Order: sequence, then structure tokens, then C-alpha cells
Amino acid sequence: MLNPFRYGGVVDQNAFCNRKQELRDLHRSMTQDERMFVYSERRMGKTSLVRLALTQLPEDYIPVYIDLWPTDGDESFVATTAKALTEAFETSADRMLQHAGAFFKRLIPVLTVDEEGHPQIRFESQRVKEDVKSLDEVLVAPERIAHQRGCHVVVVFDEFQRILEYPRDRIVRTLRSIIQNQTNVSYIFLGSRKHLIQQMVLDTASPLYRAGAHYPLGPIPTTEWIPFIRERFEQSHKHIDDPLVRDLCEHTDGHPFYTQHLCHAIWERCEPNCKVEKAMVESAIDLLLDRESYAYSALWESLTAAQRRTLLGLASEPAGAQVFGAEFVQSYRLQSASTVQSAIRALLDRDLIDRENGSFLILDRFFGLWIRRTSRQD
Repeated sequence: MLNPFRYGGVVDQNAFCNRKQELRDLHRSMTQDERMFVYSERRMGKTSLVRLALTQLPEDYIPVYIDLWPTDGDESFVATTAKALTEAFETSADRMLQHAGAFFKRLIPVLTVDEEGHPQIRFESQRVKEDVKSLDEVLVAPERIAHQRGCHVVVVFDEFQRILEYPRDRIVRTLRSIIQNQTNVSYIFLGSRKHLIQQMVLDTASPLYRAGAHYPLGPIPTTEWIPFIRERFEQSHKHIDDPLVRDLCEHTDGHPFYTQHLCHAIWERCEPNCKVEKAMVESAIDLLLDRESYAYSALWESLTAAQRRTLLGLASEPAGAQVFGAEFVQSYRLQSASTVQSAIRALLDRDLIDRENGSFLILDRFFGLWIRRTSRQD
């Protein structure tokens, strides 16, 4: 029997624990031609969730998924967006070229063939540098296509915070003015650095201030994990008691990736017709931490003493710890609140922590467990 717990990569509907309300909210936003900023920590499952929502759209809604992670500026943004808009609507080489000619007159399309013989298109960036209007062209294309085809278009920009790292801010400034009055087009902006997306949408100085609804995606409550995990063990003729499920959810904070990963390891260690024991849970945690030990050790060694002590405090204290308070500073030998501030800024820049309800948390839950385990051994 295949292990029923899935982690890493895009997962299918059967691997989801709950998220029913989130799916309903996404479906409503997509079918009402709205704009929504969906943000969460990395590996929270937002890409899988949005992709699932796209598969449930009515037939006259055309999904366009655009991954901005590989992009690094205006040119690659334009080329990546044009490619996604073309391949979402056409599958044959001739039709792709016709589509490109009709909607992207300032770009140069290049057709290639993948290993299975399917046509693929890309756009040369040479003329993008010469013509600033190419950005306007790709941003107005969804509405033009929707009206010409008599359909609705749902555009998903994944890793949307990447545009803040571009050398120029032209996309941020241009985007709102073009899309705010579009009809028959909805936009979903996905981001994995929460504070950056919040800054985009909620900061009055941002060009995208209130450009759409903001929708934080958080961990899954333990009450939802308990039946999900128990049922999957029982379907495999294995058993796990509810208190143990609560314990493992405390280790992972209900984060989908880490919860599924830990359950995957526990399931592997439990034989059919047997019951999961606490020792199996601890053994599975040790196994996962040992696998990551080299990487975590190298990361730990790259940090300053103040950064390590701050992380130790975040790993050891309950959620919501007041890291700038005197008690935290003294407990973890951090000299002063300004020392903590400097460490926090550096850890945020390295994407090791994120803001959470007025405090901070370690993004990699297993790294937090590793820090606690290592500190006990010292």
C-alpha cells in the first residue's frame, strides 16, 4: 500500500486536510472576477490549493498560471506572462504563432518542441528592452482575450513578491492602473513572504494599496488533523490514538508540509495491524532531524552568536514571545533590545523567520526542533 501522506510538490485533492472554506472563498473570488492576494509561509500548500480551485472552474473560465519565481526583472516578467497566456489558450504550433501575433506584436515568438513532441513557445527579450509598451501589452492581453473568446480568464501570479526584487518598480506602478477596470478577468496573487505581501496591499504608500482582498492562509487546526490522520492510518490497517496526533501537531504547529512529512515517517515505521506508540513518533522525529543534520549544522554555523541565541529563544519559548522584552533579552544573553532587532532583521532577510501576530516564528519547523534538540545536548 502506498503511503497516504503526501508532502512536497503540488498535491491532489485526496491529500488535502480540510481547506474546504478556503476552496469556497477562492472559487467565489475567481468566478466573480475579483482580485485576491493570498499569502502564507512557504510550503503551506497555497499553490496546490489554488491549482485545485482552478480545476473546479466552470467550462467558460480559462485558467492562466504564471510562476514568477524564475523571473528577475521586467523583461523576464513580460516573456513569462506572454508564454503562459499563449499556452493556456492554444496547443498547436500554428495557433500559438497566430495568438502571439494577434496579442503580442512587440515580442518575438520562438517555437520549440519538448521531448514528447509537444510545441512550446517562448518570447525573445531583445525587443522588450527597446519598447516599454511591451509591459502594457501583456497586462491588457487577458481582458482582450476574454472579450474576443467570450470567456472569463483567471490569472494566477505565483511568488508575486518577486516583483519587489526587480531593479525597477515599473510593474508595481503599472499593474494596478491597467487591471483595476478589467472585466471578465480575475487575479489571484500568491506570495510566500507574508510581510512583503502585506506591505504591498496594506501600506498606504504602496501602488497596490487595497488593490484586492488580502487572504492569509494559516496552519490547519489540530481538530481537523485528528480525523484526517486517524482515518488514513486506519485505512492502512494501522492505528494512532488522538493524543498522539495532538502531540505531533504540537511539534509541527499544524503546518501542512511538516505535519504530512512527519506522518509519512511515522506511517513507515508502523507495521500493519499495529498501533503507533509514542516511541515511534520520537524515532520518526529523530530520523527526519538526522537526515537534515548536515544542512542545519552548516546553516547554524553561518549565523552570528546573537542570531543563534535569538533563534534558540524563538524555538524554546511559546508562540508570541516578546522578543524585545527584558526577560527574553536576559534569558538568552542578548545584551540589549537593539541586539535582538539587528538579529531579527538579518533572520528576516535570510527568510529563516517571519512575523506572526506581533512576534516571530521559525519558518522551518524541523529546524526549530533541531535547535531545541541540539541545545539540550550542549
